Parts: sequence; structure tokens; C-alpha cells
Amino acid sequence: MLSARAARRGRVPVAVVVSEVSGILAHTEDLAVVLARTRASPAQHPRPPREGAMDHEPVLISTIAIGLTAAFIGGFVARRIGLPAIVGYIVAGVVIGPFTPGIAADPTIATELAEIGVILLMFGVGIHFSFRDLAAVKAIAIPGAAIQIAVMTTLGTALGLALGFGIGGGLELGLAISVASTVVLLRALEDRDELDTRQGKIAVGWLIVQDLFMVVVLVLLPVIAPSLGGVSDASHAESASSGGALIEIAFAVGRAAVFAILMVVAGARVIPWLLLQVARQGSRELFTLAVLAVALGIAYVASTVFGVSFALGAFLAGLVVSESDMSHQAAADALPLRDAFAVLFFVSVGMLLDPTYLVASPLAIVAVVALIVIAQPLVALAIVLVSGHPSRIALTVAAGLGQIGEFSFIVGTLGLTLGLLPAGGFQLIVAGALLSITLNPVLFALIEPLDRRLRDQPWLRALMRRRIGDLAAIDEGQRASLVNHAVICGYGRVGRLIGPALERRGFKYAVITQERDEVDRLRAAGVIAIYGDAAHPEVLRMANVTAARLVVVAIPEPNATRLIVERVQALDPGVDIVVRTHSDSEAAHLRSLGGKVQAVHGERELAVQMARYSLRRFGLSSREAEAVAQGLRGRAVVAPERRRRPLEGVVGRVRDRFSARRA
Repeated sequence: MLSARAARRGRVPVAVVVSEVSGILAHTEDLAVVLARTRASPAQHPRPPREGAMDHEPVLISTIAIGLTAAFIGGFVARRIGLPAIVGYIVAGVVIGPFTPGIAADPTIATELAEIGVILLMFGVGIHFSFRDLAAVKAIAIPGAAIQIAVMTTLGTALGLALGFGIGGGLELGLAISVASTVVLLRALEDRDELDTRQGKIAVGWLIVQDLFMVVVLVLLPVIAPSLGGVSDASHAESASSGGALIEIAFAVGRAAVFAILMVVAGARVIPWLLLQVARQGSRELFTLAVLAVALGIAYVASTVFGVSFALGAFLAGLVVSESDMSHQAAADALPLRDAFAVLFFVSVGMLLDPTYLVASPLAIVAVVALIVIAQPLVALAIVLVSGHPSRIALTVAAGLGQIGEFSFIVGTLGLTLGLLPAGGFQLIVAGALLSITLNPVLFALIEPLDRRLRDQPWLRALMRRRIGDLAAIDEGQRASLVNHAVICGYGRVGRLIGPALERRGFKYAVITQERDEVDRLRAAGVIAIYGDAAHPEVLRMANVTAARLVVVAIPEPNATRLIVERVQALDPGVDIVVRTHSDSEAAHLRSLGGKVQAVHGERELAVQMARYSLRRFGLSSREAEAVAQGLRGRAVVAPERRRRPLEGVVGRVRDRFSARRA
């Protein structure tokens, strides 16, 4: 078994897989060796090596320069023609990869640089999350991820058998397509501003469970490889013969648990204190260096000492930093490097693909893409719906899981090393990743039209009633007491301020929220609370909206807000509605619906209050400052009209097709 130190001194470079699960799979060869084998296969039509290529070049610098430059060109061209920038990054990786002629970057170095992007991305997610957020979604994330992995592994194994990979190769393929890419999901949620929503928290918790499961898989596969038709070294063969597989798994899980406990108990005290001491020195550079050292250092220790993935180690590091008062500054300092290295992740995906395989095996690629982009989201959708969550949450989680990425490559690489997966199987995984990542924006674009069709389906409403029980209803006495009251739709950061303000003045209100724990807490405090989707007429009737004086729509999602306003006005056209918005165009659209709609633009109101305070400091009277503030509220900010891109609107046309008919 080759250790990491021996790998550095010997002929084999430090392995990507070793760096990912070092201490658990120290015998695994690196991705460069796998690519070399793939290129050596006559079926792959490799490009002959260039004379003197990279022998005396600064490999690290050239890889960064080539990778970022190609990504910039690809991303710019993609945006100019109306495609997501991610597509341009992946195509750029194919162009500079080892399977295409012309200039090339080192795929091993690019993959390790991309890992830095994964670390910093997960570190940032951890900063914005908390242990309470993870605990809140464990009831759906743990069983949901387990069922989804089991179903997709079964389907992938069946496809592998049909393609002639054997049981071992089929199992490898199934495992590889069952785990989603952290980078792709987080980028999608951030672009849609849904990372802090209920669906965002469920999706991230789901990914954490997938990562933990894959740690166990990467331990178990070398042990059972001989029985699946693969190879294993002597130590694993002896372990398998002596029944030591369970011991190895327990040891790996135990080390991961020890790491988590150390981070929660010790790290939560030491790291915030350390960042505070560094901040007191008044050096911006030193603080940035401390943040990077914490993120990368803890991720490295997590991998080499405790055997968990870089991503999981960085996520726990971010959770610990989130307990510090310096957390927002830490996130801001890591942001520029995070974005640059995250781009290299998509470039590295493209570099792994041999374009000739796309031409040679189109049917196999279509089949695996269908499993990833269609079957996997459908499985996740069914799981989340059956658990009692609204259709929009289920659709968002499903769309986020409709792609594969970094862990899939690790599993595929291990399968090649163990002799379970043929070289064509690895290329199939890479092609599935590339195409699923490219198609993922389409899945997210379909959320709104599909949600409109699903939410009013009778079978879904009946399912929701059975799952949530009494939380969706209030007794007749409470309902009869709701007269001249306020209905607050959404009880997040905004709703939690409005409710107590009404209560202190003695005004009655009812809350509609999709947070079960919040419903229990409000009812325990004597507040009338209803679990459900405020866009459902039945839920609005339960809150007696026709007798309400005011409806407050405090949710942050524009499309859901529009639907709620439409449904409220359909039940009671004369009721006053105050709505939270995030853009002038959205506010204008809501006002155009007619009725008594007051749209509050959050960023504009912030600017108005700051302007009023500034004018008062310069000596203006309160009446003059208020007059200026009212003028600012009425002044719309018009975005400059831009030229339409050639392919822009393709996704929109697909979305409009689904929206053409509503249930």
C-alpha cells in the first residue's frame, strides 16, 4: 500500500483521491495515473505528447494562467450568446484538456486547485449556516439522502450491467451518479438567493449526508472489491478474510465523529477567540491570512488525520467561525479567492472529458444523463413531497440534485484503481457530469411553472393534509375570533418583527408559515399559527382572510409573492395588502395587479432611512427630511435597457411552455 509520503518520493505523484480521503484510502492512485491509463487505451485516440512539453515550465503558474484565461474567454462568450457562464467554463476545460489538440494545462494541478475552490465554498456556506440550521433539517435530509442514494445506485447498477460493466462496474456507476456536486448546487442557490431559505437548508443538509455516506463507501469498496471481480492489496484482502470490514468502517466513522466533536467543543471556543485577537492587531492582510489558514488548515487536517473530505472539514470550520463576531468579515475576505478557484473546478471537469467518447457512445451517454437529470430529481421530488413539504421546496431540492460532480470523480477513480470500472465507464461518468451541470440551469428554470401546476393538484393537497395533520388547521372558535385581524404570510426575519409589533398594540393576527417548529412555538405562545403554503386558497380561508383588515406578505421569493397576492385578491379584492419586494420592477408589477397593494422595496427603504438620518445631521428639519424621504420612495430606479443576446430566452421559452396551461 502506497503512502502519501512514499508517493511524493517515488514515481507516483500525490493522488487526488489520497488528498480527498487520505488516511482511509492511502493506497489509491491519483487522477493523473487514471488519465494516463485512459489516454494509453487505443480506444480513446490519445493525442501524442508534445516534444518537451511542460518539462521545464512552471507547471503551477502555467496551469493557473491557462485555466483562468480559458475560463474567462469561455465564460464571456457563453454570456454573450445567452448561456450560463458555467457552460463556458466547462467547454474551456475541454479545449485545454489532454484529449484535444493545442495548448494544454496540467489536469492534476487543475484538479487540486479546484479543490481549493470547493474548500472555500463550503467554508463560506458553513459561515452562513449554524448547527441549529442543520438540526432543523435532519428529519428530511438523513432519510431522504439515504433513500435517494439507494434508489439511484440500484438504477445505475442496472444500467452498468446492461452496458456490460459487470456487477462491480455497475455498482461503481450507480454510486457515482447518486451524489450531487456541492459546487454546482451552492452556486445555483446563491444565484437565486435561496441559500438561507428552507429549501436551501434542506438541500445543503442533504449534501452533507451524501458526503458522510461516501466516506463510508470509499472505505468499504477496497474491502469488497475482490468479491465484485476487482483487485485489492494484501492488507485489504486480509481484512476482508478476517471480517475486519466492519471494524474499518467503524474506525472511519469514529474518526469523523471525533473530528466533529473536537470542532464543536474545542474549535468553537479557540477559533473565534483567535480571529478576535488577530482583528485587534488592525492588519487587514493578517486577518485575511488567518481566515485562509483556518479554512484550508482545518480542511487539510480533517482529510489527512481524520479521514473526512476536504469539503466536510471546511464546512465544519465555517460553522465554528460563524459563532464569531468576525464571521461576516471572514466571509468577505474569502470571497474573491473562492470565486476564482470555484471557476477552476468547472474547468477541471471539462479537462477530464475525452470528446471522442461522446461520438463513440451516444446511447450510453443519453441513458446516464437521463438517470441524473430526470430520474434523480424525480426520486428527490417524491421523497420531499411525501415528507409533507410544499411543492416549491420539493422542486428546488430536486433541481439541485439533478447533477453530479467532484465525489463522482473520486468514486470513479477508485473504481478504475480497483479494476471494477472500465476506462469507458469513467468517461461515461465524466460525460454525465459535464452534461448534467450544463443542463442544471434548465431544471431550476422549470421550478416556477411546475410549482404552479403542482400546488393545486388535489392529490397533492390530500397528501399534505395527511402528513401535516392538525398543524394545517385551527378550531372553529379560533377561526371565528379572526375578525379585523392581520394575516402574516411568512414568519422569517421580517415577519418576526411585524407580529410582536402588532401584539404590543393589542391587534390580533394569524401567521401562515412553512416552518413546522415555528408553528409549534407560536401556538405555545398563544398565537394563531397555520402550517402551509399561503398561496393555497384553503390555507387562506383557514386564516379567515375574507374577514381580515390586512394581509402582510413577508416572504422573500418574488414568484411565490405574486401568487399569494393574486390568490388573496381573488378571495377578497378589497383587503389591504403590504408586500415585501426586492426590485422596482417587481413592486411595479404588484401594484399593477390592482386593489390595495402597498409594495415595500427593502433596499429602497433602507436607503430612504439612511438619507433621512443624513439630512437631519446636516440640520434639516424633520418635516423637510420626511418630504425628501417621500420623494425618494416615489422615484423609480430604471435599469438601462440592454441588447438582447442571440440565445437568450431559450430557457425562458421552455419555462413559458410549462406555464401555458395551469392545473
